[in-house]
Amino acid sequence: MTDATTGIPSVYPTVLYDDAKAAIRTLTEGLGFTEEAVYEGENGTVLHAELSCGNGRVMLGSKGREGVFAKAMQGSGPVGVYVVVDEVDDHHARAVEHGVEILMPPTDQDYGSRDYMARDAEGNVWSFGTYAPGSAG
Repeated sequence: MTDATTGIPSVYPTVLYDDAKAAIRTLTEGLGFTEEAVYEGENGTVLHAELSCGNGRVMLGSKGREGVFAKAMQGSGPVGVYVVVDEVDDHHARAVEHGVEILMPPTDQDYGSRDYMARDAEGNVWSFGTYAPGSAG
């Protein structure tokens, strides 16, 4: 879902990591995200980061911080995030090249999508495919 006037997405998955810097490397180098912003605390903790892929973004940070959100997410399990990409096989090849754990290779789905599934080092599941929820057609 995007803002009808600006095209800016209105939903942003947010993931907390024990090692947010390693997660940023995996997501950018292995899974093709672009680093848009990273804000660190004095001790090197990632307070907030934004990574983009296409017109979508994911926000992430380090676990163990103070604040309502960090406390609410304390002890939370892995999350799953779906990302629309055009070239699934090329995207998959990049992930494999960077040692990302692949849970499902590129597969044609009954509903018309081609997608694959990967897991990051902290157990979060990332799916990449051609299906674009809410698109016409």
